[in-house]
Amino acid sequence: MNTNNIKTNRSLMDRIRHTIFFEVGLIVTLIPIGMMFIPGASHHVGILAMAMSLLAMAWNMLFNFLFDRHLSKTQGHCKKTSKQRIMHAILFELGLITVTVPVLALSLNLTFIEAFIADIGFVIYALIYSAVFNLIYDRLFPISTTPFQPICTVN
Repeated sequence: MNTNNIKTNRSLMDRIRHTIFFEVGLIVTLIPIGMMFIPGASHHVGILAMAMSLLAMAWNMLFNFLFDRHLSKTQGHCKKTSKQRIMHAILFELGLITVTVPVLALSLNLTFIEAFIADIGFVIYALIYSAVFNLIYDRLFPISTTPFQPICTVN
């Protein structure tokens, strides 16, 4: 199979829409939860959530592109099985946690161990949110089944 002409079947605009919907929904549901567990002003929780969201959006775009490309290369399409959805959510969160723990540690004046422990609750919430969100998103905005037709090929 020639992998140079693999299409992930999601347009850039679709990926942008996915990322924005995902992050807005996560922030809207996460800020009230964060305010219950993080002492201090509510604006601090909001600012931290926005900063984390910007980091997550960049990772989301890159990770989803790479994951879909992998599926397209290995199975010829991007439709995810239940097992693949679970793996997608776990791998996404593992990648994101490498960035979020230092941000939490620095912004909340925590040790890395404390920040890691604090991030565990968020990761559990985000895993569930991610799996549910992506299932709903894929049903509302189905993946195109149109095969990729390159304009030209390089031999």
